[in-house]
Amino acid sequence: MKFALFVALGVVGAVYLAVLVAAVQSARARAGAERVAPGLFELLLGFVTSFFDTLGIGSFAPTTAALKLRRRVADEDIPGTLNVGHTLATIAQAFIFIAIVTVDMKTLVFMIGAAVLGSWVGAGFAADAPRRKIQLAMGVALLVAAVFFVMKNLDKSVQGGEALTLSGWPLAVGLVGNFVLGALMEVGVGLYAPCMVLVSLLSMNPTAAFPIMMGSCAFLMPVGSIRFIRSGRYSLRAALGLSVAGVPAVLIAAFVVKSLPLVTLRWLVIAVVLYAAVSMLRSAYVESRAKARVTEPLPAGPGSAEAS
Repeated sequence: MKFALFVALGVVGAVYLAVLVAAVQSARARAGAERVAPGLFELLLGFVTSFFDTLGIGSFAPTTAALKLRRRVADEDIPGTLNVGHTLATIAQAFIFIAIVTVDMKTLVFMIGAAVLGSWVGAGFAADAPRRKIQLAMGVALLVAAVFFVMKNLDKSVQGGEALTLSGWPLAVGLVGNFVLGALMEVGVGLYAPCMVLVSLLSMNPTAAFPIMMGSCAFLMPVGSIRFIRSGRYSLRAALGLSVAGVPAVLIAAFVVKSLPLVTLRWLVIAVVLYAAVSMLRSAYVESRAKARVTEPLPAGPGSAEAS
């Protein structure tokens, strides 16, 4: 079953890559290669976020914060950019962690399937939602990510148990939970930390969360990313930077560095993420007020029908 899962992951990855290459070729035909090629900032961001993602710090929140603070991508295009850009690195992580971490394959396949279904629903919302709703969703997502980072640093995370499989009602709860997490991931809520908590609450060994969360993301992100590519709600240049630099960063982190003391770095990420969350929510508030002023009816003048 593990071999079949790897084959399926390879097929999904190949389909996604074909869609991405077609999008690049189309963009080059319209705008030219120099307008599509990622810059140094996008490449560095892709390397750093995927490197530390492999070591245990999620990539979505730091990437969102960097894109928001540098104003490189429109707010409403950030969810699509995250999914399209981090897909290849996540597929690489899935191959590694599914291969080396033991978990019941039936549980793994069912949890992955639930996350993929959720991502299809979430991507449909994120691809069509107004800018303000995306800003609100991502502002809340960043706050949630900051809470999980704080819990991790203070060692307040759920400890979990020793089980490597789910059945009965715990499996049903896990499927519903991963469906929701898959949907939320398409609006910028990283799946890693919430999935770790979900698996631990169901008394599974927290180590088992790695193939579940990596596998879920590796299958759901191509599905959601294809919808984002077709809708155009993403930045191709930023996504290419994340993709090109992300895969080598994963390999270096997994096979060369393997582990680092991350507590201090995580506190820095918390500060940046909180700032970006406030900035995102403030943008939503300011734009909401501006829209309200535009739609307010003008006072009746002396020559209007109401005045007469």
